[in-house]
Amino acid sequence: MAISLESKEKVLAATDGSIVRGKRLAAQLRELGAHGVLVQMAESGQLLKLRCEMPTCYHPDSRGFFERTGQPMPDWAPNMDHYPRMKMFKGTREPANARLSHVRCNRADVGWRSSIRAMMEKGMSLQQIADSLNRKHIEPRRNETAWTADSVRWAYVS
Repeated sequence: MAISLESKEKVLAATDGSIVRGKRLAAQLRELGAHGVLVQMAESGQLLKLRCEMPTCYHPDSRGFFERTGQPMPDWAPNMDHYPRMKMFKGTREPANARLSHVRCNRADVGWRSSIRAMMEKGMSLQQIADSLNRKHIEPRRNETAWTADSVRWAYVS
């Protein structure tokens, strides 16, 4: 199958554009104080936007707002989430097991999945887990007022 010169030029232009976009995104992450895997992912074209990639983002205005890292880490600073395999289950810190998140969104997600998993291992039903999370005042997904069996399942498998 032959590829025309015009087609080759389009492919090269698209590649050059993604390289420029990746470098720009990596620079933005560095300006925010991020480093390591997140910057590496941006540079290699594995991150497309400066955007919280958690299933539930808690930022009140925008998944795309990030503040500079610091000590302690601000809620809205960029953070690497171990995904799909959590760190506590031997998930590694590498691009194939990472997504960009806000610090707060990552903490909430880890809290949910850890708590839910422990209760499931005890044989509790999804409704019993929801009731327990509500009693403990664990914040549900954004725009929800309480945990339900459905939201527990969604949080566990997301």
